[in-house]
Amino acid sequence: MTGGPVDPSADEPVLALGVDAPPGLEEPLPRTRGSIGLLEENCTVCMLCARECPDWCLDVEGHTEVAPPAQPGGRPRTRNVLDRFAIDFSLCMYCGICIEVCPFDALFWSPEHGYAVTDQAELVHEREQLGEWMRTVPPPPPLDPAAGPAKEQRGGERGSRG
Repeated sequence: MTGGPVDPSADEPVLALGVDAPPGLEEPLPRTRGSIGLLEENCTVCMLCARECPDWCLDVEGHTEVAPPAQPGGRPRTRNVLDRFAIDFSLCMYCGICIEVCPFDALFWSPEHGYAVTDQAELVHEREQLGEWMRTVPPPPPLDPAAGPAKEQRGGERGSRG
């Protein structure tokens, strides 16, 4: 393709923001980084994702609640409750740091890519939308059949460090 005006009569399809993909490319490839899905029940509002984000595109808010003791005479427990989880995809550079640093597996890559909008403010997606994208998250790849059993499956045996 040369620099200059695009010829609409050319055989190559021209892509623009919000325009359908060319025939044969409607579905993204497996494990494609499209958007970020939130598994809300795993989120503990630890804020690691928001602190590590280089673009500051995550807005995470929560509060603590006191739960009664599990046993009589025990001490009450506090737990964090998620109030708001939003991602501003107009700022996100899709680096995946938030997903990698989450110690509770609350964030996942979703191949969802059909969220082109005309207003930049509509690129802020709240936890409800992020939760809906979890249905499109592909399952993890199967474990390597040639690998040995995990230490949890070995029952605490110590292997040689050979």
